[in-house]
Amino acid sequence: MIVVMRKNSKEQDVERVRERIEDMGLKAHISKGSERTVIGVVGNLDRDKLSLDPVAILSTDKSVDRVYPVTKPYKLASRENREKDTIVKVKDVVVGGGNFTIIAGPCSVENRQQMIETATGIKKCSAKMLRGGAFKPRTSPYTFQGLGEEGLKLLKEASKLTDMPIVTEVMNPKDLDVVLKYADVLQIGARNIQNFSLLKLVGQTDKAVLLKRGMSTTIQEFLMSAEYVMSEGNGDVILCERGIRTFETATRSTLDISAVPVLKKETHLPVLIDPSHAAGKRDYVPALSKAAVAAGADGLLIEVHYKPEIAVSDAAQQLNIKEYCELVKELKKIAEAVGKSID
Repeated sequence: MIVVMRKNSKEQDVERVRERIEDMGLKAHISKGSERTVIGVVGNLDRDKLSLDPVAILSTDKSVDRVYPVTKPYKLASRENREKDTIVKVKDVVVGGGNFTIIAGPCSVENRQQMIETATGIKKCSAKMLRGGAFKPRTSPYTFQGLGEEGLKLLKEASKLTDMPIVTEVMNPKDLDVVLKYADVLQIGARNIQNFSLLKLVGQTDKAVLLKRGMSTTIQEFLMSAEYVMSEGNGDVILCERGIRTFETATRSTLDISAVPVLKKETHLPVLIDPSHAAGKRDYVPALSKAAVAAGADGLLIEVHYKPEIAVSDAAQQLNIKEYCELVKELKKIAEAVGKSID
């Protein structure tokens, strides 16, 4: 349910309404706008208060303008809860709000030379954040699993050199504390999108969270995963479509480009596209990236390696720096045409 406060409501009015909500065993999520304060109410009534009508009770408060239910199961992520698009700020980087934000870097952190050369190369071509996996979820237990904390240290060094925030995946709840020491954005990979215990934990942090859609996850399930994060108090959630599993084998996954307009209608959260994992082949990455801009996405999560031919993981889908920079030039033209900005 959504509680819309009156325009002239004061801080003590909002606090009073919040207390009434929590007295019923519910959670209050306060969003302060330029003119009004809106309170999202989630949860279930305490057992001894099941006979109460929260809508009626809160509607009687003189500082409340109106109260209405949210029909979607994803209450906080729903566009019903917040009409205005959420803008996620990571240091000086803005995701959403008309910007087209590019997050780039290699699939896996391999060594210092790789990270420094890749980071400095993409920085020159509009990359705003640096991605790289230190803990790698792999289909085979015998393939490269990442460098762990040593990889995080290399990410940090490259980040300081280029002044780009770090986006990296956390796979295991036991690794969260060490990842928090280095990361600016916590990525939840496709395989963990319904690891609800992990989602709750990252929801309790003050770091932005990037959620990648699962291979067989519906859009509603995707948004319910965002809800798990947001229900713990963290509203800085970024959604990422990375391709879903279909009968097609020409590409690694099938990029669901229609997910962009659907998500834009259903939620206020920013939406990115990962063309690298969707395609699995670098030849298709430019076309999918252009489609992402045209469809209204807020940015890309794209894999770039200074020498893809020697990459230890996902070599076939990573662009080299020259290919990446040429792509960005083309993306800027499309972005301008649809009212987006790539700096």
